[in-house]
Amino acid sequence: LLRCTLALAALVACSAFLTAPVSPLGLRQNANAASARNFRTSQLSMQAADAPAKKTYGARAEALSKGFAHPEPVAVDADIREILPHRYPFLLVDKILEHTPGESAVGVKCITSNEPQFTGHFPDKPIMPGVLQIEAMAQLGGFIALQPPLSEPGQDFFFGGVDNVKWRKPLVPGDVLVMEMHVTNFKKRFGICKMSGKGYVDGKIAVEGDFTFAIVVDKKK
Repeated sequence: LLRCTLALAALVACSAFLTAPVSPLGLRQNANAASARNFRTSQLSMQAADAPAKKTYGARAEALSKGFAHPEPVAVDADIREILPHRYPFLLVDKILEHTPGESAVGVKCITSNEPQFTGHFPDKPIMPGVLQIEAMAQLGGFIALQPPLSEPGQDFFFGGVDNVKWRKPLVPGDVLVMEMHVTNFKKRFGICKMSGKGYVDGKIAVEGDFTFAIVVDKKK
């Protein structure tokens, strides 16, 4: 009987050890606590999966804007005003991208809907007048002509003629006209300068022509 009592006591003690909560140094965990933690973890995982992905904005605009990027300008509005006598609303060159003195220049005209010519040309279908496209190119030519080595301070320039003009496509608000002018002939004695130019929109030619300028001394100065 004593032997059976001792065996029963040992069995009870072993069962109590197996079902007891684990201490920090123990090897087992309480089954109910572990189950609760697993349930909470599962809930958090489901909530994370159901949460909408965070949206990022601007990536498309950033990618598209790279297509409009121009090189660093060599002259901006303030610089152009120091060379050309034109002012609003007739200054038609916004910035100069390249300039080789006495030889060539590349400039930009950004066409916007708030320009005064569009109130009448045309109210329901704004198109940049062809004569203003030629004027913009002439002003770019003037940026070359009114600087050394073609001219000196105190000189001015005027249109002497324009030939072989061709308009390839209508220009509308939102277009960016990138123009290039090259000196083809210069007779300093007579103050006659000839140039050839082309203008492009989105990589396609929009306007071209040959120009003659007269560089003279402004007697008022």
